[in-house]
Amino acid sequence: MGSKSVDQVLDAAAAGVHYSALRLDELNIQGSMSAEEQPTTSGLENGHQEPFVIGVAGGASSGKTTVCKMIIDQLRDQRVVVVTQESFYYGLTDQELIHVHDYNFDHPDAFDTELLLSCMKNLKRGKAVDIPNYNFKTYKSVPNARKVNPSDVIILEGILVFHDSRLRDLMNMKIFVDTDADVRLTRRIRRDTIEKGRDIKTVLDQYSKFVKPAFEDFILPTKKYADIIIPRGGDNDVAIDLIVQHIRTKLGQHDLCKVHPNLYVIQTTYQIRGMHTIIRDAATATHDFIFYADRLIRLVVEHGLGHLPFQEKQVITPTGSVYTGVEFSKRLCGISVIRSGESMENALRACCKGIKIGKILIHREGDNGQQLIYQNLPKDIANRHVLLLDPILGTGNSAVQAISLLLKKGVQEANIIFLNLISAPQGVHVVSKRFPRVKIVTSEIEFGLNDDFRVIPGMGEFGDRYFGTDDYQSSTPLFCDDKNRVRLL
Repeated sequence: MGSKSVDQVLDAAAAGVHYSALRLDELNIQGSMSAEEQPTTSGLENGHQEPFVIGVAGGASSGKTTVCKMIIDQLRDQRVVVVTQESFYYGLTDQELIHVHDYNFDHPDAFDTELLLSCMKNLKRGKAVDIPNYNFKTYKSVPNARKVNPSDVIILEGILVFHDSRLRDLMNMKIFVDTDADVRLTRRIRRDTIEKGRDIKTVLDQYSKFVKPAFEDFILPTKKYADIIIPRGGDNDVAIDLIVQHIRTKLGQHDLCKVHPNLYVIQTTYQIRGMHTIIRDAATATHDFIFYADRLIRLVVEHGLGHLPFQEKQVITPTGSVYTGVEFSKRLCGISVIRSGESMENALRACCKGIKIGKILIHREGDNGQQLIYQNLPKDIANRHVLLLDPILGTGNSAVQAISLLLKKGVQEANIIFLNLISAPQGVHVVSKRFPRVKIVTSEIEFGLNDDFRVIPGMGEFGDRYFGTDDYQSSTPLFCDDKNRVRLL
């Protein structure tokens, strides 16, 4: 079994929510696919953002619908659609209608799984589908009764949505709602008598003859496939909050970019995820951390440079031909936030020969207090585009201090590009709210901040790991040129 993090264990204990062998951050991001089907980028296919599919299973009347509604209510800024397995019941034949009370609606064969599978695959591909509707009073299915459009989040809810492995493979998160049998029976009596027009005797007979045995034979065994098990269903508010928080993390990049158009996250590839895996690993040696951090920083810097203004330029090639290209702004400088920001200077120098780099030192006092204690900036910085360097955007307080200083020095807000490796949503919100014209370029959006205001999952103290010391002093305290020589401003 995989190990659980301390935060997960504590959160789980508080919420009464149980996790299976997989940790939340190990949940399938794109659904389980064969090697032939694996995409080469992070869920993007022909420009379509692949939806996040959540499967919600559990016994009849366990609270699945309530859980789905609570998730939807908290994901108000996302497009969410619910597909219910009940819509895919086979309509009963005339012969079956005669003996309707002997029909097992809780058996896997009662559902048109092939149609359900086809609809889910099309939704995941970004195609609209027509969903049937099942009438529980006539026991007939009405085809193409409801049109469902592609969404950011698709919730598939039903008692047996985990039974077929092909459906499970489409899911990014699998939730099992675990509710006491007596509670489920009470709810079922209330629901079937009021909503479906059945009498109590029929409900109880069906429960003991079909529902209870089917739960034990078909539904309960699928509990082992769940990533998350929620006791008490919709009554477990804390568990729902944790789940929604995790969903938001998985949707974080797409979500935040919609909310903040000044946020740019470089397109994820397996190479980038692999490098993140290495530098996030606490056991990674310093030389490996530096090597892979430098590679990621270079990618972020290159992406950031792509946001600089440019003008058309024509050159003559060695063949004597005219090539029409572009020329980027030459009025550029880098500003590193000491000390972690200094780790990004080499990548910037490698991309921009002879670039001037200034320094800002901000001392943290307590959890949120920030105090500017040192600055050394180019004298003509007001006339330059500025690349602000800091590998981790956490609370955003240091970034606000640094950007505020640049604005006081006359730098135009739209001329600042903030480069970092990882960003917490809280920090993105803080910076974007204060400075909506500052561009933020990062390689990954994080889960958030813990109680100590540290980025999680994060990568630890970046400066300590990069420079290999806990007692680091800036080796370049003054303004330096591209050869790291101290120069007067």
